[in-house]
Amino acid sequence: MTLYFDPFRELDQLTQQIVSGGRSPRSFPMDAYRRGDEFIVHLDLPGADPSSIDVTVERNALTVRAERHSEFREGDELLVSERPQGIFSRQLSLGATIDTDSIGASYEGGVLTLTLAVSEAAKPRKVEVRASGDRTTLEPGAS
Repeated sequence: MTLYFDPFRELDQLTQQIVSGGRSPRSFPMDAYRRGDEFIVHLDLPGADPSSIDVTVERNALTVRAERHSEFREGDELLVSERPQGIFSRQLSLGATIDTDSIGASYEGGVLTLTLAVSEAAKPRKVEVRASGDRTTLEPGAS
């Protein structure tokens, strides 16, 4: 697996959310899975302005930041305010098998989708097996 989940970081973020009354989450929900030679990550960013979304890669860390602001104006009478506002971020640790030069990102319907390709060096490949003194090539699993 080349995407890492840090339960302690997630627990810390959950604790911060509880302490702040649930109004200021520091990250956003995510799904991640592998499909063939790429990993796909979906991050829920409802209401985020696409121009505020920032995806950066530094060494083995991919960071996503986005901003969502209230639309309240001066003089508005606030009745309920449950939607989190502010800066949201999420960081993923990438393994050496990810080709960081070919990461793709798209944003549609409040969902940011990242595609992370598996590097050529990390893809499965066939290894030729030769018997000593014989030029016969054996396929893995052949008897």
